[in-house]
Amino acid sequence: MTEPTPVPDHAGGGANTVAARSSSAPVSARDLNGAANGNRPELPGALALATVESAWGTNGQRSGDEVEAGIVALWQAFGERPTQELRDRLVLHYAPLVKYVAGRVGTGLPSHVEISDLIQSGIFGLVDAIEKFEPERGLKFETYAMQRIRGAILDDLRAQDWVPRSVRSRARDVERALERLEAKLQRTATDAELAEELELSLEELRELFAQLQMTSVVALDDLIGAGHAQASLAETLPDDRAEDPVAALVDRDSRRQLAEAVERLSERDRVVVTLYYFENLTLAEIGRVLGVTESRVCQLHTRAVLRLRTKLTEPG
Repeated sequence: MTEPTPVPDHAGGGANTVAARSSSAPVSARDLNGAANGNRPELPGALALATVESAWGTNGQRSGDEVEAGIVALWQAFGERPTQELRDRLVLHYAPLVKYVAGRVGTGLPSHVEISDLIQSGIFGLVDAIEKFEPERGLKFETYAMQRIRGAILDDLRAQDWVPRSVRSRARDVERALERLEAKLQRTATDAELAEELELSLEELRELFAQLQMTSVVALDDLIGAGHAQASLAETLPDDRAEDPVAALVDRDSRRQLAEAVERLSERDRVVVTLYYFENLTLAEIGRVLGVTESRVCQLHTRAVLRLRTKLTEPG
C-alpha cells in the first residue's frame, strides 16, 4: 500500500486562502468546516442575490426547491460577475462535497494521514472547479467537481511522497505477480518463480527488491497492540547502545559462579589462574614467581582450567 506523507502545515491555510483576498465577505476556516458538516454558515454582510438568501429560509432550514433555485441564480450571478463574495458562497454550498470525497480517498490510507489535511487539499480543487466550470456545457457540477477535488487531493499526496511514481508502479506489479503465483501454486513463490512471472532475471529481481525497500516505510507514531498494551512503534525499537538486562544478569551470575569455582581450587592452582588471567603474566613469569619451570606452570594451568570447567558444569 502506498505510504504517502501527511500534508504539511503550509497546506492547512488553504481554507483561509480561499477568501483571504476577499474585500467584502471573507470566508473563514470555521465557515468551511461548518458548511462541510451541514450547518448554515454565518457570513458577514448581505447576500447580493435575494433569491439565494431566501433559499436558506428564516429558520436556517433549506427546502430542496428553494436551494435549487437559489444555487441556479447564484451560478448565473457568478457567471455574469465572478466576484470573490459569490465564489465564496459557492465554496460554502459545495463544501460537504469535499468532505465526502476526502472520506472516500482516505479509506485505506495509513492512519497518520489526517482526513482534515485531505479536506484542506480538496478545498483548492473545489475552488479550481468553481472557477473553471462552464454551466452552458450542460454538465452536472457535482460530477465535475468531485473529479477536480479528488485530483487535488491525490496531487498533494504525491507531492509529499518521497518515492518515485515509477517505483510505486513496480511495487504494485510485484504484488499482483505474487498474488497470481500464490493462488496458482497454493504456496509461497520462490524468487526464481517470481522472476519468471515478471520476465526478469534473478539479478534484475534483486535490484528491483533493493529499489522497493524505500516503499516499506511506516510512521513511528503509529500505535500497535490493543487495549492497555497499546504503544507506538518507536517505543518498541531496540536501542543497540542500551545494556541488555538479561545479558547483564547472565554475565553477573557467571562471574559469581566462576569466583566460587576459583575459591575451591588448590592454592597453587588458584595462584596460577590469578596471575595468568587477572595479572596478565606469561607462563615463564609465573614460573619465576613460583620457582618452577615454564612447562610445570603449563601443566598447572591446564589442570586448573579442567577443574574449573568441571565445577562450572556440575548441576546446581
